Amino acid sequence: MISSLHGTVLHAGTDLVEVSVGGVGFTVAVTPDVARTARVGDQLLLAHGPDRPRGRAVAVRIRRSRGMRAVRVLLGVTGVGPKSALGVLAAMSVDQIAQAVADDDDAPFRRVSGIGPKTAKLIVVQLTGKLAPPAPSGTPAAGSRATADQVVAALLGLGWSERVAIEAVESVMADAAAGDRSTVPALLRLALAHLGPARAEGARG
Repeated sequence: MISSLHGTVLHAGTDLVEVSVGGVGFTVAVTPDVARTARVGDQLLLAHGPDRPRGRAVAVRIRRSRGMRAVRVLLGVTGVGPKSALGVLAAMSVDQIAQAVADDDDAPFRRVSGIGPKTAKLIVVQLTGKLAPPAPSGTPAAGSRATADQVVAALLGLGWSERVAIEAVESVMADAAAGDRSTVPALLRLALAHLGPARAEGARG
């Protein structure tokens, strides 16, 4: 039985996604929320969870290189499998993981379901030096994050759902030039172009 898959989305249906792993395509039954947010070209890590219906999978969408790096290093930690890695990434951002490791603080990892004190400590020890530390407040990266938050708020004001707004901003942030990431008008324009002509009311949910 295959316990996890990490690959590129080739197709997404209402409750299925097709993922290319090493040149081989796998069609996987997923929960509707995963199917709705999966987009062609996304990197997905799919794994089964005990609380999911048989044959269903949970997923973490991985667009940026830091996110992919976090998945790889987490799976390299002794005692951390796909389910635990998914749990960490669902509970913490990459910056939060990096900050906890930099602070030698295993408490955030102990709060993740399925990770005990020993494994939490191993995560901190084995991830040391393997993740870039989060950008300090006031740096261009921190400024870009603040800009993204403002654009998400603007999209919410225009009627888009929070989920759709966040996904659109994250998508354009991944490819936008540094100058566009740092100004609200430029990033908002890119996000609206990404969302396309669909009516905001129809994107709620």
